[in-house]
Amino acid sequence: MSALKWQGWLVALVCVAGMMVFAPLGLYVWAGGAPAPRPGSAAREDVRITDCRIDPASRRVVASVEAVNRFPGAGAYVVTVEFREKETRAPGDRWAQALVKIPGVAPGATEHGTSLGPVWPPDTVPWCGVAAAEFTAAEFTAAAPAP
Repeated sequence: MSALKWQGWLVALVCVAGMMVFAPLGLYVWAGGAPAPRPGSAAREDVRITDCRIDPASRRVVASVEAVNRFPGAGAYVVTVEFREKETRAPGDRWAQALVKIPGVAPGATEHGTSLGPVWPPDTVPWCGVAAAEFTAAEFTAAAPAP
């Protein structure tokens, strides 16, 4: 065999060896760029009601909501607040609900929002609770420089 033919086989062998070493590394870096998907129930654990009161002027229920972002990326919370007469819920009971959006919660930060409920009957004490919560990761894009 000629020396030129051996050089061709050597180049091919080096290319295959390089792909075997660097392809998994490239896949690891590519796959590791995004944060891990967040379980659906995690957002519910990040929010809580800090205050439930009746506004004296309007007689509407006002709930203060706190969100603590325990996810590595920034994002927004959408919380469904439920207003009831008692904490326990009977099957088939339907109570008023309202949404509150808490945008721009940085990782590890605590943000607050307020949810406005229905007009509440006199002589009854409201109970406010979190019915559901969702977290949406923020998509940050680089702003174009001003001309």
